[in-house]
Amino acid sequence: MEYNEKLARFRQGHVNPFDRREIVSSTEGKDPPKHEVRSEIFSSESKTQSSDRAMDLGLAEDHFSRPVDPEEDEPNLQVQLEHRFSKEKSKSVKQMCDKCSTIIWGLIQTWYTCTGCYYRCHSKCMNLINKPCVRSKVSHQSEYELSICPEVGLDKQDYRCAECRTPISLRGVPNEARQCDYTGQYYCSSCHWNDTAIIPSRVIHNWEFEPRKVCRTSMRYLALMMSRPVLKLKEINPLLFNFVEELVEIRKLRQDILLMKPYFITCKEAMEARLLLHLQDRQHFVENDDMYSLQDLIDTSSGHLSCSLTEIHTTFAKHIKLDCEKCQAKGFMCELCKEGDILFPFDNHTSVCQDCFAVFHRDCYYDNSTTCPRCARMLERQHEESQNP
Repeated sequence: MEYNEKLARFRQGHVNPFDRREIVSSTEGKDPPKHEVRSEIFSSESKTQSSDRAMDLGLAEDHFSRPVDPEEDEPNLQVQLEHRFSKEKSKSVKQMCDKCSTIIWGLIQTWYTCTGCYYRCHSKCMNLINKPCVRSKVSHQSEYELSICPEVGLDKQDYRCAECRTPISLRGVPNEARQCDYTGQYYCSSCHWNDTAIIPSRVIHNWEFEPRKVCRTSMRYLALMMSRPVLKLKEINPLLFNFVEELVEIRKLRQDILLMKPYFITCKEAMEARLLLHLQDRQHFVENDDMYSLQDLIDTSSGHLSCSLTEIHTTFAKHIKLDCEKCQAKGFMCELCKEGDILFPFDNHTSVCQDCFAVFHRDCYYDNSTTCPRCARMLERQHEESQNP
């Protein structure tokens, strides 16, 4: 009777269905009814089936564990054909592989970028790369092609891509031939993505800054060469200064800065203030006045270089002529008229002797037919020393 009462209570919900200790304890030493044994067998079978179904649906998977990346063990740095590839961490940036010309899916694929020329590729494409790093070419051959689109023709290329030697044709069969405006050669669609860049030869000879289509290698080469001062305009195209007034202004500002440089080198206050660091992005401006980078010419055309260089010129002149007494003491008096204020070689109304670097008023120096007084004194002193050893 006690067993039947508790079984009834269990069926009515008065006993915890997950706790069968009361029923088990009450049935110790007794054989349970057959229908109870059958229900226990069915419940165990249902549990086994439900667990199998959960495994099939993936519900038993541990979703809180860290997923295993099959390419996780790949090195962070790899060297290939002078490329120094660095493993990328970004997963959301959409990029294109430079080798297979397909999208790099950062969420599921590992990809690398060359720290020198920014060549991008899948990890699976690393061993298939046949293009050397462009930065090595920049290091060994820092010069531009100065002919405008030097085309040689597809027949000279054997109707093959100039880089990967894939068969190409102007009709697009089997592959479209695309011309690079920088090299003048033809490339396939994998090596030429219709990128555009400013061509140095067109700038120097025609003062033209319209971007033209170039191949991938030329695009990277021009980008790396952009800030390198390798263009000597006086030798390449000296007539350019006759037609571009902005270049004449830039040349005069650069010449003045070179005249200011000795003042800063010998001035303690200028060295502590690091005034020359105003030109840290264009260090060649404090070394010479005739070498230009392609970026210099682009900024000259836009007017940006003239504005920034004029501001720097004003800052330098203010230190020498107003702020620093030691620099003021290094000024000159015009020995021809012996009148006027203190003169400096970078003033617009002055002229400088090319032999002794003495400074005079421009009108006095050109109107006077005699030689430089300072040069005359130096010659006289040398003559006296030679007679009286």
